[in-house]
Amino acid sequence: MEQRVINPWKWQDQFGFAQATEVKDATRTLYVAGQASIDANGNAAHAGDMGAQLKLALDNLETVLKQSGYNFSHVVRLNVYTTDVDALFPHWGQIVERVTGAGGNFACFLGGVTRLALPDLMVEIEATATQ
Repeated sequence: MEQRVINPWKWQDQFGFAQATEVKDATRTLYVAGQASIDANGNAAHAGDMGAQLKLALDNLETVLKQSGYNFSHVVRLNVYTTDVDALFPHWGQIVERVTGAGGNFACFLGGVTRLALPDLMVEIEATATQ
């Protein structure tokens, strides 16, 4: 599999994502449902703590990736939904560190929403991974 990052500009570099990632010769693609700060029993965790919620959402994403035979280096797209964009920005580095630190290059969407599935949830992350 070959990946090519397309960045016509430089401003996105400070946020650690790519405008596009082209994938050639991939044999598998994984579409991961939104992962949030949900514990093993299906309960929302870390009410009111964006940093802790983002960490658990990333941990849950990593668990799904690993269970499927993937890891963060295979992630080519993230969709991040949050109830508070301003509260998320100070923690954005967690995403960059986990994904790009593993060798992944990802295109990204970040959107503010009124609410997520459970009232205490503040962030949810969908992913696409390829091999």
